[in-house]
Amino acid sequence: MQLATIDWIVVALSLAVCFIPAFLLARRAGRNTVEFFASGRAAPWWLVGISMVATTFSTDTPNLVTDIVRQNGVAGNWVWWAFLLTGMLTVFLYSRLWRRSRVLTDLEFYEVRYGGKAASIVRGFRAIYLGLFFNCIVMASVNLAVAKIANVVLGMPMWQTLLICGVINVVFAATSGLWGVMVIDLIQFFIAMTGAVAVAYYALQQPQVGGLDGMVEQLSADNGAALRFFPDFGNWDLVLSVLLMPIIVQWWSVWYPGAEPGGGSYVAQRMLASRSERDALGGTLLFNIAHYALRPWPWILVALCSLIIFPQLSDIEEMFPHVDPTLVGHDMAYPAMLHVLPAGFLGLMAAGLLAAYVSTISTHLNWGTSYIVHDCYRRFIRSDASEKHYVFAGRLVTVLLMIIAFGVSLFMETAKANFDLMLQVGAGTGLIYLLRWFWWRVNAWSEIVAMVVSFSIAVGFFFLNRHMRTIDPEMVSAAWLDWAVLREITNLDGTQGLHIPSHTVLLITIFITTIAWVTAAYLAPQSDRTTLIRFYERVRPAGPGWEPIRKQASATGSPDNLPQAMLAWVVSCMMVYAALFGTGSLLYGNLGTAAVLVAVSLVSLAVLIPLLQSMWRGKDTSEQEDTEET
Repeated sequence: MQLATIDWIVVALSLAVCFIPAFLLARRAGRNTVEFFASGRAAPWWLVGISMVATTFSTDTPNLVTDIVRQNGVAGNWVWWAFLLTGMLTVFLYSRLWRRSRVLTDLEFYEVRYGGKAASIVRGFRAIYLGLFFNCIVMASVNLAVAKIANVVLGMPMWQTLLICGVINVVFAATSGLWGVMVIDLIQFFIAMTGAVAVAYYALQQPQVGGLDGMVEQLSADNGAALRFFPDFGNWDLVLSVLLMPIIVQWWSVWYPGAEPGGGSYVAQRMLASRSERDALGGTLLFNIAHYALRPWPWILVALCSLIIFPQLSDIEEMFPHVDPTLVGHDMAYPAMLHVLPAGFLGLMAAGLLAAYVSTISTHLNWGTSYIVHDCYRRFIRSDASEKHYVFAGRLVTVLLMIIAFGVSLFMETAKANFDLMLQVGAGTGLIYLLRWFWWRVNAWSEIVAMVVSFSIAVGFFFLNRHMRTIDPEMVSAAWLDWAVLREITNLDGTQGLHIPSHTVLLITIFITTIAWVTAAYLAPQSDRTTLIRFYERVRPAGPGWEPIRKQASATGSPDNLPQAMLAWVVSCMMVYAALFGTGSLLYGNLGTAAVLVAVSLVSLAVLIPLLQSMWRGKDTSEQEDTEET
């Protein structure tokens, strides 16, 4: 593809619009670490929500959705649609608790909640584990996506793309702090969404596709498998891995950045940056509605069109012979589809993808830096320096994180593979992140045990899959009767891997990890009673799990109504899912189904509004507490 002069002008203007807020907010961000890492705890709900949406809309997101649709159809998106359940749970049960905690990062929570040496160990370990290792894996995945796009669109080699984009991101993140990141997110979200809608429109206009009707007609020829909202129940393995496991188990049991059970990482960072509990709840609600109901369909439509235009990966290679063969995968079909855009719109889409990339990477740089500087360097290495010293350290760490992420990018292959890897590493720990707010017995050793056991099992299955030989299922049955056959099966010769289904690995990991950390909750040393009382008085969680502590605390009762929150959770999930599938049905031309689903969504909204009004009227002391703390 060749960008015309108008395309380059559009890209340049988009960058200029984003750079201006970064420079204007640089002085404010440099005042102290609260401004640099938490926007001075003054962000309004609409900025919080759009910033979350923009951060989770990165260059690898449309690539990931395209990869999923091309391999498992639209129904394959349940692997991330299921995370709406934990997202809405965060809205109504956890967002106000996070804001009430008044910590600077979600890792500072550990010492506020548990106290003692074990809590310090967890905080320090996760600062390096998440802020450095895990964070760089996520950024490397995003880097890989932008490298594939630049390779298709501009013919640029990977190293050149990463160098240019890295400089842009470091300037954004190191200069503006979280205030600048969030304001830039606001601008970039609208640029990115406009580009995504444009490429979907022009993809449908291609002669091979023939509009919405032509797309549906052609893809319906194969029993409409690619178009279905739910997988074919005749294929049990697909149903189990794509639908049942995500919707029943995965959403509450797996830690994944941006969809953590109970909130965490940059979602928690935005909630902590909110000016009040109401803003934290409202912003997180806006994020989940936009993330699941507004954004997916432009990407899905492009992915479906790509099945018609590029039915095989070899078709992509044939059209783009200059593309690096090692980068070709189903996720590359999305950037390959950009060839349908005319001059001007190609520049708009390039600007949109660049905006999405900068939004996500700058957030991860600021988030990861907050962990390393505030939760590791300041907490354990140098605690007596000035605020300007820590801000300078944050800007230096920002540069180092970007360099490390570059290196990791060179070893990655596809967006889907990276998504699966992160799910496996975070499997089994989700339940503890939900219960630690509502059950006083959960302690720091519980979290240590959960992390160690979950990670060990994931690594164990990784090497087992890598080294065991492929075997005939009949040999498995025979192995119970014949020792020689059993020995043949378990002969680890490193040839061809035996694929153990991911859902089996997930269930085993959850079962063992849960038993391990619950045991630790009862047998390991308990958190100091004074720390527990202080945490309860600050956060005031509802429910019976804190009853023994509540009796000793001076602050009695909780401002939260758990039955009301659970009802709002159910209703909001119904509203978003109905809107998501109602939009899809409308696009497919199923007007009757679309009307029913839209009606369900509107009724759910009518029920949700008075629940929200009741929550808004509840006591919100966060702003007063911030003033007293200052």
